[in-house]
Amino acid sequence: MTRSRRKALSHFLLYAAATVALLVAVFPYAYLLIQSLAPWDQVERRWIPSDLTLRSYLWLLEGGEASLPRPWLRAFLNSVIVSLADTATSLLCGMMAGYALSRLRFRGARAVYNFLLFHMFYPGIMLLVPTFLIVRSLGLYNTYLAMILPKAVHLWVIFMYTNFFMRVPQELLDAARADGAGEWTILWRIAAPLTGGLTTILGLFVFTERWAELLWDLLAVRDEGLMTLNVLLASMQGPYGTYPGPLYAAAALLTLPIVLVFLIFSRRFLVGVSYIFR
Repeated sequence: MTRSRRKALSHFLLYAAATVALLVAVFPYAYLLIQSLAPWDQVERRWIPSDLTLRSYLWLLEGGEASLPRPWLRAFLNSVIVSLADTATSLLCGMMAGYALSRLRFRGARAVYNFLLFHMFYPGIMLLVPTFLIVRSLGLYNTYLAMILPKAVHLWVIFMYTNFFMRVPQELLDAARADGAGEWTILWRIAAPLTGGLTTILGLFVFTERWAELLWDLLAVRDEGLMTLNVLLASMQGPYGTYPGPLYAAAALLTLPIVLVFLIFSRRFLVGVSYIFR
């Protein structure tokens, strides 16, 4: 076999494997969407329904024979508020902490960095009860702050920004200092604009992780008007358990923002991935 044929065969096998992997990854979401639009008598009975309907989505908004209307739009808005707030604070705090740990010289900087590395591998579930007790003692239980504050800082974001700023040429920062720029100006005028691709991928990961959070939000609030979409979906198993169509529809609504955010920032996402794995 000639070299050109071997190269063509390797490309064919690579694309074939990528196609199979893509189909495996996309199939569950496609099945979810199809079942959410299927007539109720065909849900989970037919792979491809004979007709499409919005009945399951209308059921979520209007309620039905065996259940009461739930505040789905309010829960969706709660998820948006909590996820955007935690994403913004995680990026802001991560960028400032990363710059301080990588470029500022102060006593105990290495100890702080090592503590962050240790804490990244510490099981978060072990801090669930102490965090809940602190939130309750501060009078924040059953509020938006109870959901936002414990997730406002992400150690992985600090770690990634720290390693990024370590790669910024020192000469660039020294030139800015020679021109009279302070550390705050250097951070926001010089260092921060260089992190475009990294900030995008960190924002996507933090937003996705926060959007999918269930356990903490389930503990932090009890009022239905404050519940996120995840918590409200988890509570559907009682009155909605015998109606799989609305369950599929609610799951589709839950994943929709993540898909839209990824599609909007897909190009910058690829840039960020190339930075992380280079």
